[in-house]
Amino acid sequence: MKVITSSMAGTVLNILVEAGQEVAAGQEVLMLESMKMEIPVESDASGKVSEVKVNVGDFVNEGDDLITFE
Repeated sequence: MKVITSSMAGTVLNILVEAGQEVAAGQEVLMLESMKMEIPVESDASGKVSEVKVNVGDFVNEGDDLITFE
């Protein structure tokens, strides 16, 4: 199981995928807001989303799990 983690602290602005969806390497899966900037989070590998571990509006810290996929 692969995990996408947050590269920085910020607030989850938008979730672009859902459980069961196929994801390609390099695809944007989530948007974070940090210091009034929108930061896209991209998948580093292809696979199928098994769980989205955050909700819109959640604050995440660097290293927190965001999305798991197969």
